[in-house]
Amino acid sequence: MATSVPRPGEIALPFDPADRIDAGVTFIGHLSTPWRKGDCPKNLTEARARGGRFQAHVMPPYRSGLQGLSVGDGIILMYWMADARRDLIVQAPAHHPVPRGVFALRSPARPNPVAMACVRLLAIDAETGVLTVDALDAFDGTALLDIKPWLPGVDNIST
Repeated sequence: MATSVPRPGEIALPFDPADRIDAGVTFIGHLSTPWRKGDCPKNLTEARARGGRFQAHVMPPYRSGLQGLSVGDGIILMYWMADARRDLIVQAPAHHPVPRGVFALRSPARPNPVAMACVRLLAIDAETGVLTVDALDAFDGTALLDIKPWLPGVDNIST
């Protein structure tokens, strides 16, 4: 369980969600980014503005799953924010005037620290499992959970 003191208005769960395992996940690879602890953009907009080399590396057993992806495609990368605090259920981020529930935020601190990035596929080497994308907002070495195609007819909210 996290030991840091919550900010005013924050609420921590009385348990550590990491101790309540209901399902398992398999890491299929990792991310390569220029970002380290203390120097990481807060979101993809900032990552795109700062620039850099961004890649997803897929491990050999999963590389055949890349069939059908093409340069220029939009893809959704899902990754595991391993160092994130997991017990905060209400947070008081500096950019909001009042505390908000974790499910109303994109913060990595959440019961299951799964993050996602909707990115553009710039290059693909299916043989080595390297996908080059336009931006990532995760630490170098972050575990990759899944890759999904971004589908314009499905992944846009209808109005």
